[in-house]
Amino acid sequence: MAQQKTSWQELFNQLQGGGNPSDGSSGGSGSGGGGKPGEAPQWSFSPDQITEKQKKQLRKLLKVLLVLALPIIAFCYWYFHPPINIQSQDTWYFVGFFILLPLFLFFYVRYKTYQVGTKKHPKSAKKSTLNKRLMFIPVAVVVAGLIGSLASATFFPGNAARYSSILSIQDFEFVNDIQQVDFNEIPVIDRSSAAILGNRTIGAIPEYVSQFEISSLYSQISYQDHPVRVSPLLYADIIKWITNSATGLPAYVKVDMTTQNAEIVRLEEPMRYSQSEVLNRNIYRHVQLSYPFYLLDEFAFEIDDEGHPWWICPVQKRTIGLFGGTTIQRVILCDAVTGETFDMPIEEVPHWVDKAFPAELLIQQYNWYGSLHNGWINSFLGQEGVVQTTPGTDGMLGYNYLAKDDDVWVYSGVTSAVSDNSIVGFMLINQRTAEGHYYAIAGATEDSAMRSAEGQVQHLNYRSTFPILINIADVPTYFMALKDAAGLVKMYAMLDIQRYQNVAVGDTLANTEAAYKRLLITNGVELGDDLVAPDYETVTGVVKRISTAVVEGNSQFFVTLEGDSNLYQCVFPAILMVLDAESGDEVEISYWQNEGMRVVEEFKIIKRAADA
Repeated sequence: MAQQKTSWQELFNQLQGGGNPSDGSSGGSGSGGGGKPGEAPQWSFSPDQITEKQKKQLRKLLKVLLVLALPIIAFCYWYFHPPINIQSQDTWYFVGFFILLPLFLFFYVRYKTYQVGTKKHPKSAKKSTLNKRLMFIPVAVVVAGLIGSLASATFFPGNAARYSSILSIQDFEFVNDIQQVDFNEIPVIDRSSAAILGNRTIGAIPEYVSQFEISSLYSQISYQDHPVRVSPLLYADIIKWITNSATGLPAYVKVDMTTQNAEIVRLEEPMRYSQSEVLNRNIYRHVQLSYPFYLLDEFAFEIDDEGHPWWICPVQKRTIGLFGGTTIQRVILCDAVTGETFDMPIEEVPHWVDKAFPAELLIQQYNWYGSLHNGWINSFLGQEGVVQTTPGTDGMLGYNYLAKDDDVWVYSGVTSAVSDNSIVGFMLINQRTAEGHYYAIAGATEDSAMRSAEGQVQHLNYRSTFPILINIADVPTYFMALKDAAGLVKMYAMLDIQRYQNVAVGDTLANTEAAYKRLLITNGVELGDDLVAPDYETVTGVVKRISTAVVEGNSQFFVTLEGDSNLYQCVFPAILMVLDAESGDEVEISYWQNEGMRVVEEFKIIKRAADA
C-alpha cells in the first residue's frame, strides 16, 4: 500500500511539471508518449512514461477549462435561473455543484501540492496548512446549510408554535357567513371539463389550429363577479415559435363555469410573454431575472376587469429557519403583453387579483395549523385536537374553489387525524388575502359524497366532480356535477352534508334543486317562504305517446295522456319507469309545474295495456 501511495505522489508531481523529487529527474520520454505515427498516445500511470509535451498539453487543457468555466456557469444560471437567495434550495444545489465543489477540489489540490512539493511549487508546510484550512470553507458553508435546514424542522424547539400561527383561522357560523345559493354564480363544471370545452373552441378558428395550443393552466378566477376559467394560448412547438414569436400570441380562452360557454378572446395587442417562449420572453425566466433575489412561487394567469391578460407571480418568504414556514408577502404583476412588471406587498394587491396565494400552499399552511397548534409531540402522540384537510381522489389534494364576495376561496373539508369517512367541519381561505374561516359541522367527507352521488346513477357509469359547498335553506350542501366517459356534464347531484343518505340528482339544476328540497322537507327541514319546495299534484290516465328529445345535451322523455293536452317531462329518477312504459298503459303521475311544463317526480304503471 505504501508503494502505491508513493506512485500516486510521483504521478502528481509529474503532472505539475516538477519531476521526481527523490532523484531530480524531469520525467523522461518513456513509452507513454511514443507509439506509431497516427496512433493515439498510450497514457500510463508510471511517472517516467509521461513526456514533457503531454504535460504541456494537460496544462493547456486545464487553462482552457478554466476559461470556459465562467461562461458555462453564466449560461447555466441564465437557463435554469435559480433565485440568488440563501433561503432557496435550488440556489444551494446550484452553488454547491458549480462553486463549492470546485473550490473544495481547488484547495485540496493546492494542499497536496505544497505538502509534497514540485519544481514550480516547492514543499511548504505553511502554505499546505493554509490551503488545508481554506479547503474547509466550502465544507463549513454546506454544514451551515444543513444546520439551517435542521432549524426549519417542525420538531426544532419553538417551531411548532411558529408553523401553527402562519395562517390565521377564525370560527364562523355557516348560516351567517355563507349566503343562500345563486345558481347563476356557482361553478357547475370542474377544471377538466372546462379544459375539454376550451380545447374544442380552438378548432373553430382554422388559422389557430396548426399554430397554437391551449395551456393546461385554466386558472379559476372571479371575473366581474362571475366564476370563469382562463388560459393563454401557447406555440404548438419550437418551429411554430420560430414562425410566430415576432407576432406573439393573439388570444386566450375563457370558459364560463356556470353556463359552460367557452370562447376564444382575441386581443388587440398580442401576448409576448408566455410559458412557451424559449428565450428571454419566457415568463418564468423574464420575471426571475428581473427580480434575481426573489423566491417565486406558482405563477397564475388572470385577466383584469377589462379582460387584459396578466401573470400573477407570488413571492415566497421563508419565516422559520432557513427553508421552513413558507408564506407569501409580495406579489409581482407582469403584463402578458408588454412584459412590464409591478412589485407590491400583499396588502396592496388589486382586488381583481384572485390567486396571490397558491391553493396548495394554503392547504399546507392549514395542515400545519391543524397538526401543530397543540405542540409537535401531540401531533403524533395523543393527537388531541389534531385535524387535517380531507384527502382527494386519485392521490390529489382534496380541495375546490368557491366564489364569495368577488374573491376566490379555497374550500376543503376538515377531518380528524385518523382520516375516517366523516368531517368535523370545513374551511374556506381567501386566495388574495389568506383570510381563513372555519365552520364546525360534522358530516360526510367529499369522497363519500362523490361515491353516494355516483351510486344513484351507477347504471350510467357517470363520475362525480369534487364537491363544492353551497347553502340551501341554511343546510350545508355538497353540489356535484356528474360526467360521462367523455368528461361532459350530464347530470347534477346535491347531498345533505349532515344527513348524507339524502341524495338528489337531476338532469337540470332546477330539477335537481326541486328534488333536493323535497328530500329536505321529508326529513323535517323547514324551508323559508322564498325557498318552498314545489307542490306536487297527481294525475291518472292512459299513455297516448312517449317521445324523446335532447335538452341541454341530455336525452329526456316526454309523455302525453289520452284526453290530456299537457306535456309531462320525465327527469331522473322517473325516467327509469318511463323506459318500461308503452302506449295504452294506465299510469299514475306525480308532477310539479315548472314554467308551464309539468315535471314528473314519480311515475307508476297501474295496469299494462296487454293486461287490459
